[in-house]
Order: sequence, then C-alpha cells, then structure tokens
Amino acid sequence: MSDFKHLVLARKGDQDGLAWLYLDRAGASTNTLSRELLDELATVFAQLEADPPKGLVIASAKPAGFVAGADIEEFTRIDSAQGARDLVQRGWELFNWLARLKFPTLALVRGHCLGGGLELVLACRYRIVVDEPATKLALPEVMLGIVPGWGGMKRLPALIGPAAALDLMLTGKSVDARRAKKLGLADECVPPRVMENAARMLVLSGQTPRALPVMQKLLNGPLKALVANKARQQVATKARREHYPAPYAILDIWQKYGGNALAVPAEDPASLDAIFRSPTAKNLVRVFFLQERLKGFGKDSDFAPRHVHVVGAGVMGGDIAALCAWAGMTVTLQDQSVERIAPAVARAAKFFERKARGDKRQVRFALDRLIPDPAGNGAARADLVIEAIFENLEAKRTLFADIERRAKPDAVLATNTSSLRIEDIATALADPRRLVGIHFFNPVALMPLVEVVHGEGADEEALRRAAAFVRRIDKLPLPVASAPGFLVNAVLGPYMLEALRCVEEGVAPETVDAALLAFGMPMGPVELVDTVGLDIAVAAGKALAGAGAEPPRRLMELVAAGNLGRKSGQGYYRWADGKAHKGAAGTIPAGLAERIVAPLVAAARRCVEAGVVADADLADAGVIFGTGFAPFTGGPLHYSPESGKTLSGKASDGRVGAIVHAGRA
Repeated sequence: MSDFKHLVLARKGDQDGLAWLYLDRAGASTNTLSRELLDELATVFAQLEADPPKGLVIASAKPAGFVAGADIEEFTRIDSAQGARDLVQRGWELFNWLARLKFPTLALVRGHCLGGGLELVLACRYRIVVDEPATKLALPEVMLGIVPGWGGMKRLPALIGPAAALDLMLTGKSVDARRAKKLGLADECVPPRVMENAARMLVLSGQTPRALPVMQKLLNGPLKALVANKARQQVATKARREHYPAPYAILDIWQKYGGNALAVPAEDPASLDAIFRSPTAKNLVRVFFLQERLKGFGKDSDFAPRHVHVVGAGVMGGDIAALCAWAGMTVTLQDQSVERIAPAVARAAKFFERKARGDKRQVRFALDRLIPDPAGNGAARADLVIEAIFENLEAKRTLFADIERRAKPDAVLATNTSSLRIEDIATALADPRRLVGIHFFNPVALMPLVEVVHGEGADEEALRRAAAFVRRIDKLPLPVASAPGFLVNAVLGPYMLEALRCVEEGVAPETVDAALLAFGMPMGPVELVDTVGLDIAVAAGKALAGAGAEPPRRLMELVAAGNLGRKSGQGYYRWADGKAHKGAAGTIPAGLAERIVAPLVAAARRCVEAGVVADADLADAGVIFGTGFAPFTGGPLHYSPESGKTLSGKASDGRVGAIVHAGRA
C-alpha cells in the first residue's frame, strides 16, 4: 500500500502482478478531480513507470460513483485566462501521460463518471462499466459553457466515431452502462459481482484495443469538415454562437486542432481566451450552482413514499402518476371511471417505453405499479396524496374533506393547483396545516422544476416531505409562498400579455416569436400562449398580469370563435400534427425582445419583494428551470433588459474561470 491523501495504490499481495489504484478524495462523499488529486495521480504514474506492474486497474473507493468531474469550486477561483489555460494544460498532459504508459491500463466504472472523470477513463487502454442504474457516463462541459479540455475532444471521436461523440459532447447528455457498451465506449458491461475478476482478466488479456471501422476513420480524418459542417447547422437551429460559444468551439477544436484546446490561437473564437472572456461560461456556472441549491431542498428529510395516490387522470395528473411509477413507487390513479383513466395509462406505457429503451421488463414492472383506482381506495394506504383535478375551488375543497377522512394521519396531502391559494383550499380540512402545494409544469416529464407551495401556517414537516418527494422523482423543488401564480406563472402572465399587446399593435406573431427565440428563449411567447390554450390564458390573465390589465381584443375574439390554440387546431397560428404553421418573421424591430422581457423581469422582482421566493437567486433559478428563460443570461434578475447585459453582483464578479472543465451535469 502507498500512502496518499486522495488515492490508495495497492500492489503487494496480487499474484498477477497488477496494481489497483482507488480514487478516494478525502473529506468528500464524491470523487472530484482537484489540483491535489491530480498532483497525486502524477506521483503515482511516476512510481509505476519506475517499477512497472503487469497492468493497472483504476477504480473508485466511493460508493457514490467513479468521478463526478473536475472541482468546480476550484475553477470559480481562477481569475485569468492564463490561469484557466494552465489548468487545462495540467489535465491534458497528465492524461496524455496515462495514455502513454507502457503497461495495460483499465478503468473500472461503477456509478457516475462525468466530465474529467470520463476523460481519465478515455485515456486508459480498456474500459469496463458496471451494469447498474447509477452508472452514467457523460461529458457535460457544454452545459456550463466550457469544453472537454483534458482529451475528451480528441479521444471520444477516435473511440466511438465522430457522430456519436459529437452528439454526446454537444448535448452533455449521459449514457448508461449498456448504451456505453453498445457505442464502444466500454469494452465490457458486467454485473457488480464479477466486476473485479472481469477487470483482472481484461487488463491482462493482451486484447487489441477497439479500432474504428474504415468509414468512421475517414469521418474522423479526411472527411471531418463534412461532419463538422453538418453538426454546426444542427447546433445553429438551437443556439446562437454569441449566446453559447462552447458547442461551436468544440466543433472547431475537433475539426481544426485535433481536439487540443491548447493549440487554438488566442484570437480564434474557439480559444480558451475567447471562452473565458465570454459572460456565458460565468452565467452557466452560476446556473449550475443555482441548480445545486434547488437540489439541496428536501435533503433534511428521509421521506421516501412507497405509495402515491393521484386524484385526476387528465394530462397533468396522469403524467404525474406515470412519473412516480417510473421512479419505483406504487401509484393508484383515481378518476370517475376506468374509461377516464385508460388514456393516462396508455400515455404512461409510451413514456415507459421511451425511458426503458427496449427493456420490456422495465416497462412491464412500471405498468404493474400504476393501478387504476376509480373508487379511490388507494387514498387510505398512500404516503402522499396529490390532487390534480380542474381548477375549481369548491370541487377541491369537497375532495380534500373526503381525502382527509380516509388518509393516514401522517400522509402528505398536496394540491397541484396553479392559481388558487392553498389557504382557501385548506379551509375544508380539520387540520388546514396539512395541505401543501406540489405544482408541476406541463409537460411533466420534461419540465425540471416543481414549486413546493406553503400556505400561511403550513406544517414545516409536510413541506420538507414534499420537497424530499420532488427530489425522489428527480425534479428540482422550489419553495414558494401561496400567492396568485406563485412564481413561474406570475412572471409568465405579464410576459405573454406584453407579447400579445405587440401583436395587437400590428407586429406579426412570427416576428414576436422570432425576436424572443433570438433572445434565447426556448419557445416564442405567442406560440406558448397557443400551446397553453387561449381560454386558459384569458382565465388566468387578470390574476397573473396585475390589477387593471385588460386582455387584448384579438385574444378575446379568437376565444369567442372557439379558436383556442393548439388543442383546437387554430389560435394565433394554425396547428397541424402538433406543430404551429408560421409565415415569414420579417425584420425584427430594435428593442422588441427587451420590451417583452421587461415585464417578466419586473414581475420576478415583485415576487422577491413580496416574499413569494426567499431571494433573487431563487427567483432566477425558478424562472430558468420553470420557463426555460435564457440560461446564458444567468436569470432574469441577473440580466438587465435595458442594456442587454448581465448585472454585476456576487455571482458575476469575474472569478469564474470554469472555462476548462465542467464536472457535474
């Protein structure tokens, strides 16, 4: 055994002459690649070169996973482009050293393997992944506005081909163990019980490392330009270079510089210097920390509901039920009849099939956990009851009075209301403190945010349990006070109203939407109104847009004519096959996007001042993850619509040097 602070190197006692290197960062539950750990890796490589083993297996001593990436906290302390460049060079040279070692090397990956962790794995000769749900591999740097600078841009395309590699690098998405094996990212995918024996056998096998087929070699060599140009076109449909330079930089560095970020001249838009100067990396790192803060809510509760009862099998209720069933919970779904529940079960089956990626057993097990329950018998056994019926105060009061009589005394009672006050619904309960809001957004499966709503005098333990439940289904809980529209709908109302006012003044809907897409929103506001439903926009509009707000005449005319948007096939746009059919956008008037965004920013500020959310950072987090507000801005309160630039403040003080390595997604 060798004595290191963050590593354990074991050599003696292994009859095969192998060395086993275990990553075990001191004082942390998760491995991250800090400067100290990288320095210790260099020491280990030097020792092993001086006294070579027959093979080296690199694994994790942490039950949480392999490596969660680089240490982002360290990167936020880098204050110059040169400092960032030095750190990129450190990792680049270290992993090149690992790749040059004369003896065979193998990475044994169990659990998450992200960012710099995957780049370490790519530098090994062999890779084994453990077939468990927690095993995920990804290069998520692009999500932080940075690039995989420690060899990922060079080695991943060479290993699995450029198309698959660019797909992973440009999206930041992860692959599970079986997918990693199918892609060629891993040599073997094995169950935990045999992982060490499998590692020993493979590292000593002398097996020739996987080689790309000839066509893939051409695409990764002489035909790089074709692949890169096609990828640029695809990226351009989703992100503008001035907003998100990192995906374009990844393509340039791979195509023109062989994946070596250090070889890019400083004046090149793809250079580390250019990325460091861009505010996008600073703001996306800020968004990362906002996300981590949301993940922290609910950690102080060990509440893990085994049975969830959902009342209301409409689109929202049915999709909530499906999400819970996929997360491993038994779910009883209540509505007036089995016929009303059947469409929700059919949608759930399709959702499970997409998630299972061909594993029919997983689909069957998830469907077995989703139980139609028209009589509502499951309410008596559930740990959590979620109401998701239509927005009618008296109907909700009547329902909760009945649920309270039947539910377990310690069950969490929750409403998915989007516009009613929790206190008003809770008057039907003998103990009004029990009721909390768990407000999902549509589409449930895709939207990451869930508002956890506390009414006046709400039970703190019930709120903690609600937040813990949200984390159990892998969503982000945001504590909000009971107020009209809570946070997300309260800011969307004025935003959509201002967009419709512009249309009323003669600006084409296509032009309005094009302006906000160019700003960085995921969907234009007019299309969003059509998607939500014009009738719903009218019903909620006055409450959410502020006192005295009058709905636009065109909106009222469309509703009166039964043109309610996507669901009716006609609204501001004509809809077919789930898509809005739009004309040409035309020239976008100067300042149009800023005008439409300004009411959203003002509403977010009012929510902070009124205590709907605890502070401006949580307002930014909620609006980004609840509406898709352009993440590159850092959030609506971090952004100045007057100047089009981010505001200075504690989270944008220029210390963010995370242009090099992301770590966690």
